Amino acid sequence: MQKICDVNKDAVGKLPPTFKEKSGVGTHYVDAYVKPMNVTLEDGTKVACKRRGLQVNLSCGDKKGGGLLRRLDKGPDPIVMLDAALQDAAKEAGLQLEIKDDGIYIGE
Repeated sequence: MQKICDVNKDAVGKLPPTFKEKSGVGTHYVDAYVKPMNVTLEDGTKVACKRRGLQVNLSCGDKKGGGLLRRLDKGPDPIVMLDAALQDAAKEAGLQLEIKDDGIYIGE
């Protein structure tokens, strides 16, 4: 497992009710959370994570996967929805993704 970035602690400030939004899935939170995940690793592999609508796309080199922000399945908490979407995207790409207090790690 290789660390790709630190967890963006400031993203929590974009969660309702402190931050007004209409999506119901915390799109501003998701965008702020995944932005630091767009990096180039030491070996030159590019890691990218983007939200497009309700889909979260994750790519690492030539491996790509996507996951959906599912409010009905996972409940109204955007943190839980994003974690599930990131895990689905990583699984589809054939990767392992671990989110710990100090950072976000990716591996094969």
